Amino acid sequence: MDGLTQIFMIPDYKTIMLPLLNFLGDGQPHLKPEAVSSLGKHFNLTETELNELLPNSKTGKKIFNNRIHWSLANLKMAGLIEYTGKGYFNITKRGKDLLKENPAVLNIEYLRNRFSDFGNKSEAGYPAKKEGLATEPDINNNTTQTPDEQINFSYEKIRKSLELELLAKLKTVNPYFFEKIVVELLVKMGYGGSIQDAGKAIGKSGDEGIDGIIKEDKLGLDVIYIQAKRWQGVIGRPEIQKFVGALAGQRAKKGVFITTSYFTKEAVDYALQMDTKVVLIDGEKLAQYMIDHNLGVSVQSVYEIKKIDLDYFDEE
Repeated sequence: MDGLTQIFMIPDYKTIMLPLLNFLGDGQPHLKPEAVSSLGKHFNLTETELNELLPNSKTGKKIFNNRIHWSLANLKMAGLIEYTGKGYFNITKRGKDLLKENPAVLNIEYLRNRFSDFGNKSEAGYPAKKEGLATEPDINNNTTQTPDEQINFSYEKIRKSLELELLAKLKTVNPYFFEKIVVELLVKMGYGGSIQDAGKAIGKSGDEGIDGIIKEDKLGLDVIYIQAKRWQGVIGRPEIQKFVGALAGQRAKKGVFITTSYFTKEAVDYALQMDTKVVLIDGEKLAQYMIDHNLGVSVQSVYEIKKIDLDYFDEE
């Protein structure tokens, strides 16, 4: 089962809301990990599904935990639960009364229709929105994605668009500038020592199938042979064989083949089975590396996602 399939097997945050409120129906304060454990069993989730991470999560944020977090947030905005201590939450009288009615479903639409104050009051009970100001778009009403998932999805769309734009640009640069890009990228990735050292190596070999040599590390304990080409068509096994042959002629153990095109399955399989370590970087991967290492791109906007620091409010 791949990661995408696992994501769809995990219940969305709206589906979680009613079982979560039932879990809290015992009237006892609970911690979030307790809810995760109980609801994981309720939905018969596997360990793999329980530990599936949000795409692009830098902090190891788990999908199921994140969906429970947003279920809790919406239950709290509806006044069905409250926070009673450091990390603890409990059901309120309103929540108990709602459970007595045995609702068949509990979601954003239900809460909005049932409770006029849903999402409209701050913690202190004052209106959260000032009259005369435009209200924010409702990101929860017509989607089962949590806000974190929506951010991740939007980020992926923006990044994929940038990758395509960057790759198209790479295909138009002259061969010498393309080699310069490769040098800068490898140095940013930790290879080649300085730009000056790496620049002297690229384009100096003159051997068929090899465009340059670069240090593997700053000390130059080993070297990597490079093939860096803008390519129009698909690259097949013969081109990789030629490169491996050139490496053998230099008694080289490591090589990197970088292109703006892509490799056939036969080419990839051939590179994997060789004793000589050959890394293939196609155009898509090249664009991804450039974005990851801020080469040829600039930061347009930065958004900080923050959460409350419970340790700060610990008065003990």
